[in-house]
Amino acid sequence: MIISNKFIRMALVLFFLVIFNSSVYATKGIYLTQYSLENTAFLKNLIKHAKASGIDTFVVDMELPSKRYRDNAALLKENGIKYVARIIMFPGGAKPGELTDPAKWEKKYRLVQEAINDGASEIQLDYIRYSAKQKASPQNARDVLSVIAWFNNKLKAQNIPLQIDVFGITSFGESKYIGQNIQLFSQNVNAICPMVYPSHYWPFAFYSARPYGTILDSLQHIKKQFGGEQMPIKLIPYIEMTNYHYLNMSHDKKIAYIKAQIRATQDAGADGWYAWSAHNRYDNLFAILEADPENIKKAVADNNYSEPKLDAKSKAVAVDGKSSKVKTVAQEDHNDEQHHANPVEQPKKSNGYSWFNSRYSF
Repeated sequence: MIISNKFIRMALVLFFLVIFNSSVYATKGIYLTQYSLENTAFLKNLIKHAKASGIDTFVVDMELPSKRYRDNAALLKENGIKYVARIIMFPGGAKPGELTDPAKWEKKYRLVQEAINDGASEIQLDYIRYSAKQKASPQNARDVLSVIAWFNNKLKAQNIPLQIDVFGITSFGESKYIGQNIQLFSQNVNAICPMVYPSHYWPFAFYSARPYGTILDSLQHIKKQFGGEQMPIKLIPYIEMTNYHYLNMSHDKKIAYIKAQIRATQDAGADGWYAWSAHNRYDNLFAILEADPENIKKAVADNNYSEPKLDAKSKAVAVDGKSSKVKTVAQEDHNDEQHHANPVEQPKKSNGYSWFNSRYSF
């Protein structure tokens, strides 16, 4: 039987479309504190499970350089795991005058350079923003951009990609309070990491019950900011391993909650995901992925899962026992209290800056 060249070309196109849209090629990462990285026994256990589950990236806090940090970062490379260094820029958000102070940039850049010397292949800047109490102004995002561009220029000279973390609310447009604008920042970063945790959208009960819809809607709105599916930068959202409003959630519900978030990133066409656990506990994630590490889509499939549809229109819902109105997330960025995470259990403190006391886990 003769097969036409046209048929062969079509088959090849379909093959590559499947390959490049496969989760096999998407980033799958977990976040670690510096303390966890320096705890060698704990780190080796994470590495073992990461390799068994297809996790390929560890995002690790760089707070205070140390020999143990350097040695254990080398373990990641030895095991084929990408090390991305997370740098906290302005804990809690910059105060007036703080963000535009070049001396503070230089201080943080010294940590960046230490991380690169320790083998970091990419740098991720978090808290790259003003405090939510800042007066709203388009200038705020331009101020933040100047910091990002300064770091990007230094990193480009070393061929080190730059990632930045942004609030989930910026999925729906610029936040003029904190000064985050994904479109504006896109020419000076290689990847954007929106923290689209369902637990941090208000009203909490409404969005927490819709993890799939919340994340899918957020990521689709980011893509709409660029006019469609194709983005000029990578989109690697953060997802959460637990919802701090519902710490007593059953084991089965926690598994379903995680699976729904991963499916949302896949269906949105994101370039992967980073998993966030305040205490670096990823047992549930590992259990899900280790079931079929070669086919993540199959591993996170859940035919019995259902959730209420995400409705952008205002409706009455129960929030902490009170009746409220659903508002678009973009309308809520001025109220910092709506984004604070207050887990009951305190993690072990690392040497250096305590991220737990400053990151409100967006």
